[in-house]
Amino acid sequence: MTDDRTPSATAADGFPTGSGGHDPEVLRQRALDALLTARARTTALTDSVDEGELTAQHSPLMSPLVWDLAHIGNQEEQWLLRAVGGREALRPEIDGLYDAFEHPRAARPSLPLLAPTEARMYASDVRGRALDILEAAPLHEGGRPLERAGFAFGMIAQHEQQHDETMLITHQLRSGPVALTAPAPPEPTDAASLPAEVLVPGGPFTMGTSAEPWALDNERPAHQREVAAFHLDTAPVTCGAYRRFMADGGYTDPRWWAPEGWDMVREHGLEAPLFWHRDGGQWLRRRFGVTEPVPDDEPVLHVSWYEADAYARWAGRRLPTEAEWEKAARHDPATGRSLRYPWGDTDPTPEQANLGQRHLRPARAGAYPAGRAPSGAGQLIGDVWEWTSSDFLPYPGFVAFPYREYSEVFFGPGHKVLRGGSFAVDQVACRGTFRNWDLPVRRQIFSGFRTARDA
Repeated sequence: MTDDRTPSATAADGFPTGSGGHDPEVLRQRALDALLTARARTTALTDSVDEGELTAQHSPLMSPLVWDLAHIGNQEEQWLLRAVGGREALRPEIDGLYDAFEHPRAARPSLPLLAPTEARMYASDVRGRALDILEAAPLHEGGRPLERAGFAFGMIAQHEQQHDETMLITHQLRSGPVALTAPAPPEPTDAASLPAEVLVPGGPFTMGTSAEPWALDNERPAHQREVAAFHLDTAPVTCGAYRRFMADGGYTDPRWWAPEGWDMVREHGLEAPLFWHRDGGQWLRRRFGVTEPVPDDEPVLHVSWYEADAYARWAGRRLPTEAEWEKAARHDPATGRSLRYPWGDTDPTPEQANLGQRHLRPARAGAYPAGRAPSGAGQLIGDVWEWTSSDFLPYPGFVAFPYREYSEVFFGPGHKVLRGGSFAVDQVACRGTFRNWDLPVRRQIFSGFRTARDA
């Protein structure tokens, strides 16, 4: 989930099927709640630092926070005010500045960006007009593609939350004083009694969706997949387990690494996950400005696909495929159905998943028993994005909507799929079918993994 997936674009013809049966007024309220929740989070992330911190580039990997703020407003203007509402452009002269495809992140500080006060005013002005449009928009079945089931409003709420996650990554990368705080996640109650792995039976299941009204194009359409039986870790791989890989020479033995991963290790002198450092005989990590001991029973975070793959090889296992992950997370063998979430079809609660920046860290392995899937696997939603072995590819019958640049231009072997979301993801942008993708070298993202083996 990065800001490089949201270019200026014109809506394409066609709408994903399966949005019928949703009450327009329920969807209208849902869209309003999602937009307001996203804006409250954006405000918290940008008001927590001063103007100098907003305009600084804290890492060449990321945009200045003020760029994200105005980009959020610009995308909302283009899709909700212009495309849905038919309004005249408010600030057409800034479209190019906030086109993620036109300017790489490292170059954005040199652009004539809106200053923080102006960016806030612009985003606020756009939002007020967008809410007027939402109030009057006909969200019924058979309406215009972008309006149907409130898709455009859901898309923009998801877009803003994706940028909120991007801005939270920037907060993690910044070196200034502590700006964000949050309570610790709940402790697991039965972690000691959980099996190390679960068996997921073989057979067909329904992957993807044709019914989720705000599902994005790469999640569609629903289709049958055949998956052989396999074993899957009950919880994500922990820091303690990963430290055993490190202690056994994991970063010095090329046997475990894909060639490109081994090149990365040697080029950058890697010896641990990002933000870890050794102090005498102890491993410490930096987390949102706080330095603390690495907790052994918390899912490992900030590892690349290459590191996850190397650990799995060292452990005599492998990363699960994307289809295996989704079957473990969604398939209910008692009914043969694929659920929206591991626990069922209802939206997440704080008792089921670590989402929405409620906590600024993953919960310890074995937490959230109410969120476990029928397979027995837990923490499949929230906590850490989980690398899979799969390349990011379209599903059979894929149709780009509403623009090619959200998904289609990223399909291919260059990007690996991550599933499940993290503590930094809001529920509007996280579900059992949601697909994230990134380059296999990425480490600054809130990524972890779990391993699998053939049955």
